[in-house]
Amino acid sequence: MIYLESASVGRAFLVGVFYVINIMVQRVTTLPPTENAATTPYVIGLTGNIGTGKSTVLSYLATKGVAIIDADKLAHTAMKPDGPAYRPVVEVFSTLGDIVAEDGQINRKALGEIVFANPDALRQLESIVLPAVFELTKQCIAEASADFIILEAIKLLDGGKVVELCSEIWVVTATAELQIKRLQENRNMNIDSIQQRMDAQSSQAEKMKCADRIIRNDGSLFELHKQLDQVWTELQK
Repeated sequence: MIYLESASVGRAFLVGVFYVINIMVQRVTTLPPTENAATTPYVIGLTGNIGTGKSTVLSYLATKGVAIIDADKLAHTAMKPDGPAYRPVVEVFSTLGDIVAEDGQINRKALGEIVFANPDALRQLESIVLPAVFELTKQCIAEASADFIILEAIKLLDGGKVVELCSEIWVVTATAELQIKRLQENRNMNIDSIQQRMDAQSSQAEKMKCADRIIRNDGSLFELHKQLDQVWTELQK
């Protein structure tokens, strides 16, 4: 959502309203597994901006017996030489830089440097990869045996169809200062790269408007686990 001043505020407000309505309309409304639908998993979409600590949340939830589907890993699978997105990605982005490594794999670092510096290139990449991720996600859900599935996707609320597979949405949040600190310490990223990637994502505020549950990950690990325990207990009811 873009916030404008003076007379444009009304239009900006409507943009935000329509954004939220669009996401909600896409969502599939289902109930948690019951005796009459024991084989249908309850899919929870988990998202949040870079550096908010989604992986930490996933690691703890995995101890609860939920199945984890990582959309980012599925994107990597889609872009492998035998994946459905490999050829179109190479054809489009090889004209913008050297993105194919000596072993034939796509050099994701080189590709990232191209698309995160060019919003149009990023949108083009997503138009190629996200449909492939959607199909792979459906396959993973169909093959899962767990009652609950956590589907982690950083682009869950940014226009892809994967959100249609979710029964509810969880958004992980953290302060911008903490995001930067984590990315510097855990990924050894410089501030320019961090800011570039943060700017390329929709805001946390927009994501939170679409959330059924908000996981605040700007405290201690103990506080995060306590919060997740409470959410998990509520989910079992």
